[in-house]
Amino acid sequence: MHDRRTKFYLDKQNGKFLGVCSGVADYTGIDTLWTRIGFMCTAMFFFPPLFLVYFIVAWLAPKKPLDLYENEEEAKFWQGTRANPRRSVNAIRSQFRDVDRRLADMELMVTSKNTRLAQEIDALR
Repeated sequence: MHDRRTKFYLDKQNGKFLGVCSGVADYTGIDTLWTRIGFMCTAMFFFPPLFLVYFIVAWLAPKKPLDLYENEEEAKFWQGTRANPRRSVNAIRSQFRDVDRRLADMELMVTSKNTRLAQEIDALR
C-alpha cells in the first residue's frame, strides 16, 4: 500500500501551463525553474517527442490535493523520501539510535546504586 504523498501529482497551483514541470519539481525536490529549463532544453534539442509525453502526462496524472502536506517541513521530508528512500530510512534509524542511547543512559542512572539520587527521590516523597 502506497502513501498518497509518494505519488506523482500535477501541481496546477504552482504550474505555468498544465502543471507537469511543477509536479515533477515537487516530486523530486528540484527547483521548478530548473525543471522547466531542463524540460525545454531536452525537448527542443535532444528529444522533440517529449512535448507529446508532456501532454500525455498532463492528461493522465491526477491533480495534487490541496491538503497533501501540512507544512513545508513535511513537504521537504516526503521529497527526500521519494528522492532517496534509503537515506531517509538511515536518518530515521540514526535519530532512533540517539534516542535509544539517551534512554539507556537514563535507565542506567535510575537503576544504578546512586545514593545521592536515591536520597533526592526519598526527599521528594
